[in-house]
Amino acid sequence: MIFVAALLFGYLLGSIPFGLLLTRVAGLGDVRSIGSGNIGATNVLRTGNRKLAAATLLLDALKGTVAVVVANQYGVGLGIIAGFGAFLGHLFPVWLGFKGGKGVATYLGILLAVSGLASLVFAIIWVATAYLTRFSSLSALIACVAVPITLLLLGFGDAAIAFSIMSLIVFAKHRANISRLIAGTESRIGSKG
Repeated sequence: MIFVAALLFGYLLGSIPFGLLLTRVAGLGDVRSIGSGNIGATNVLRTGNRKLAAATLLLDALKGTVAVVVANQYGVGLGIIAGFGAFLGHLFPVWLGFKGGKGVATYLGILLAVSGLASLVFAIIWVATAYLTRFSSLSALIACVAVPITLLLLGFGDAAIAFSIMSLIVFAKHRANISRLIAGTESRIGSKG
């Protein structure tokens, strides 16, 4: 029962749509009506408001971090379950008809609570790829491939399994991005389209 409670706690925390809430409060309307239609930081950036995009990134990441840190107080293994719940909540929020973000920021927030070193690897790979290509989606996908391997090498076997599953889900949520990358039509970081 405690595992279900941890998953539900994480899910409810993860389902808070910060990108949507922040853009509405700022008077920018519904972020789902622009760009990719996503509620995440990359699409919030398409509003032209970098501060809101940064706040969205931070808050979406914190959902994952807080879920893991709080649940870990109640037992070994509960943190990763709550983190996984937060990840699912961000992707499939009940409040938005189960249509949420793509989960990368929340993924990173969970990772930060599990391993600072693996988070650093993720960040370095993401920044380097983004700098070279200006594709947020490609940067996230490459970083998500590296994470389970890094965790395994660091001795976090259970976390490596959980992050392998989350990485597969991230790839599934980026199907359209992958198609656009192959076609050469993917939007670059900072573009409004």
